[in-house]
Amino acid sequence: MNKSNSTAIAASFSDGPPLGKHAPSGGSEPREAGSVGANNLVIDFHVHMLERSVFEASTNKTVFTGFGATPSKTPRPGTQNAVERMFDPLAIIEDLDARGIDIGVLTVSTVLQGTSWADVQTDLELCRRCNDQAARWQSDHPTRFVGSFVLPLQDPAVAMQEFERCTGMGLRVVNVASSYNGVYVGAPPYHAFWEAVEKHNITAWIHPEGARDPWFQQYALWNSLGQSIEETKCMASMIYEGVMTRFPALKVVMAHGGGYFPHYLGRVDRNTANRPDTVRNTGGIKPGDFLRSFYYETTVYDPLVLQALKDRIGIDRLVMGSDYPVGEADPVGWLRSCGLEGKNLEAVTGGNAAKLLGLE
Repeated sequence: MNKSNSTAIAASFSDGPPLGKHAPSGGSEPREAGSVGANNLVIDFHVHMLERSVFEASTNKTVFTGFGATPSKTPRPGTQNAVERMFDPLAIIEDLDARGIDIGVLTVSTVLQGTSWADVQTDLELCRRCNDQAARWQSDHPTRFVGSFVLPLQDPAVAMQEFERCTGMGLRVVNVASSYNGVYVGAPPYHAFWEAVEKHNITAWIHPEGARDPWFQQYALWNSLGQSIEETKCMASMIYEGVMTRFPALKVVMAHGGGYFPHYLGRVDRNTANRPDTVRNTGGIKPGDFLRSFYYETTVYDPLVLQALKDRIGIDRLVMGSDYPVGEADPVGWLRSCGLEGKNLEAVTGGNAAKLLGLE
């Protein structure tokens, strides 16, 4: 996003009073007294970053190029500028200011530079580079960024070594894919990991690396359909395998509103009556009863989907996200356009995330 684009975005944010301390003017002036959310941080829970050496190592090995099926040495036309900004913390802060965002939760764009394609030791090294960058950016800009860390979860034992290092660096969010080499993260090999996440009071951010099935590589269906399917499979895995039962204090934020899972539970719950053995790991509790065990990020692009999440799950489980730099250019304005206002708007744009992250 160039300076003129940032100015244009800022100008389009004029509907309603500013929410963030960093008003959408490109500057960092405090909010006007009495404005909506004057005492609340505005937090974008879905801000992607890249680490250059990891990005280069992952070329043609991620879903972005169909895992090499449609090779490309550079980003597709029209995406170059957006990709470049993810390497630069000052550029990201400039864009956060233009959007009226106080804090961005930084997560690696795993669809561009996910590293589970590598052998375990290479995966670990690449994850460490990402995590060191996140920790450095958080340290350099402590009022603007909350850093997250990625792990070589194809090998849970190796991943736990890096988990301890990252929590020791003060990173408070773990960036988790929906599955690793076909094993979804609710499976028993990951239970010790989830126990540690709960014990350390870490927030888990779940964002898929992308569907590997070749069918999804057509028409960019890995993005339009595949991510939501992966999120649905991930939530089902965590519920049916007993993760959400065994570790009730987990703080798990699902990207993109949790995909399709929250929206077709009649059939899922009905299956419990026909097949009670399917809930043997949940103490007999229906899958739908676990909806409020998760938090949901709001990049869903459809007011009706957001309304369904609000009605079924509740305002207190929603956190604002933009899918920076390619999603909602004005996440606060979009929530306003969906009818959120007052305390509800304050909660979704920052209050709920501040509680999750210990920023109150």
